[in-house]
Amino acid sequence: MAAQAVEGAAVTALRTVFHRVGQAAERSGRVADDVRVVAVSKTKPVSLIRQVYDAGHRCFGENYVQEFIEKAPQLPQDIHWHFIGHLQSNKAKSLIAAVPNLSMLQGVDNEKIANHLDRAVSSIGRRPLPVMVQVNTSGEISKSGIEPSHCIELAKHVKFGCPNLVFSGLMTIGMPDYTSTPENFKTLSRCRDEICRELGMPENQCELSMGMSGDFELAIEMGSTNVRIGSTIFGPRDYSKKQQQQ
Repeated sequence: MAAQAVEGAAVTALRTVFHRVGQAAERSGRVADDVRVVAVSKTKPVSLIRQVYDAGHRCFGENYVQEFIEKAPQLPQDIHWHFIGHLQSNKAKSLIAAVPNLSMLQGVDNEKIANHLDRAVSSIGRRPLPVMVQVNTSGEISKSGIEPSHCIELAKHVKFGCPNLVFSGLMTIGMPDYTSTPENFKTLSRCRDEICRELGMPENQCELSMGMSGDFELAIEMGSTNVRIGSTIFGPRDYSKKQQQQ
């Protein structure tokens, strides 16, 4: 009964999130469909993900490769999976091979990982993989992500040097406590402006992934097209089993 209560709470929370997303989108002159909600299910059991799936949601995100490749095959193939955050280059091929319905990788932060992903996608023979470049907008050494001053160079490398990847936008995590300030969001938006000018891309082809449970409404009001919502939907995390995987 306790597990059922948690699952029911997750579905209710998801609906509340979509309502809040719609309101924030309206405040920014857009509609809810302009914003993708990625339900971040790291550390959560397959049964809970399935409950949210059965409620109609299809876009989920994971952060840990080993957990991801164990969970994804147990769930329906029409899920649009996102891998979020820094990916070690030696895990690129195993991730690509294990999750054929990987829809997006949000976390390319250097040319080395871009090259590894490009080769992995080619060797598997799947369709080109959409990726976002991760930008360190807070300046925190502990955060992955390329410096804003180098984002154009990396975006160019992905777009023109990696034929099996599709440069799709930019993402940021923000501050050490995983919240962001308006300045973090402004920095990412400026990076997009510069990249679109340099690469001749329309803005609507360069997504902004910014905003998580604590700040997604502000992020949407400042132009986010992709928010990553975890604990607000699924409840607090249990990281006790994760240390051995990292």
